[in-house]
Amino acid sequence: MAPRTSTTMRFMAAPTDVLFSDSLGVHGGRVLQWIDKGAYACATQWSSQYCVTAYFGHIHFTRPIPSGHLVEVRSRIAHTGRSSMHIVNEVLSADPRDGVWTRACDCLVIFVAVDEHGQPTEVPSFEPSTPAEKHLKEAALSRIELREAIEEEMAKQVYTDAGTAPRLTTRFLAKPTDVNWGGKVHGGTAMEWVDEAATACSMGWVRRPTVAVYAGGIRFYKPIHIGDLVEVEARLLHTGKHAMHMSVHLRSGDPRTGEDMLQPALHCSATYVSLDDHGRPLTAPQFRPSTPEDRALWQHVETLRGLREQYGPLPLVDDEEGEGGWRVIASSAERR
Repeated sequence: MAPRTSTTMRFMAAPTDVLFSDSLGVHGGRVLQWIDKGAYACATQWSSQYCVTAYFGHIHFTRPIPSGHLVEVRSRIAHTGRSSMHIVNEVLSADPRDGVWTRACDCLVIFVAVDEHGQPTEVPSFEPSTPAEKHLKEAALSRIELREAIEEEMAKQVYTDAGTAPRLTTRFLAKPTDVNWGGKVHGGTAMEWVDEAATACSMGWVRRPTVAVYAGGIRFYKPIHIGDLVEVEARLLHTGKHAMHMSVHLRSGDPRTGEDMLQPALHCSATYVSLDDHGRPLTAPQFRPSTPEDRALWQHVETLRGLREQYGPLPLVDDEEGEGGWRVIASSAERR
């Protein structure tokens, strides 16, 4: 019997999924955690192996998910390599009183199957047979060169105390409740930590609640173990009319060796906006780069934006639901 190519999770968004009391909905980090779990289930059922998150890319948050909504996470195999699986994910939600489902987020996730020694192991090859499956594969392949270009650009950047931009650092120990099925910290949990730090940093800049509208270039470098000291540093790099472009580094290691010995575990870029009571974007206070490092990181954001426009990857899903205002925010946030 051939392995299944897709999986769907359905559940209800809880009050504990909302980050702060006056939020319009579930915070982005919790949505990323849901996606990671759905994609993990899809990858594991396809490969029949334990799988680890390798990459999250091109995550567009198009509208908030209110507490109390039914949530559906749809994950589908789009392309396979020797040990990797490219999985397209959609998050939809509906008020259970009317049952009208609309999309809130979509993205591509890459998982790698590993053996009992943690080494990459071969997975079954996926061959698309329907027009929809062929589109998914083309969309996944259209992102490979862009992903490589983004990773190369992100690796060039230097982040030191010479920068004057607002930043926020959190530190804590990874707890047993953070563990996944392989005994390491769940990738979705790490991304939730990243979103929380970036949210706090962006809120400190605008002095009001903010929401994530885009995240990309999320690369996992090493696993995080229970008991590790975790450090998450969020830094503002660039502002547009509405958007605040953030870079977030997560480092981890044995707390007995001290903070200076922590190793990179995750790096990503994300875009945040603040909204009024009706969900409309507010003008962001402007950051003025004043040091060479500030200016280099400001230009880094401009370069990333140019790369995404240059490569123009195919859309992962058809936008046929007509989600409304947040679609406008998410699609144009990096230009603002």
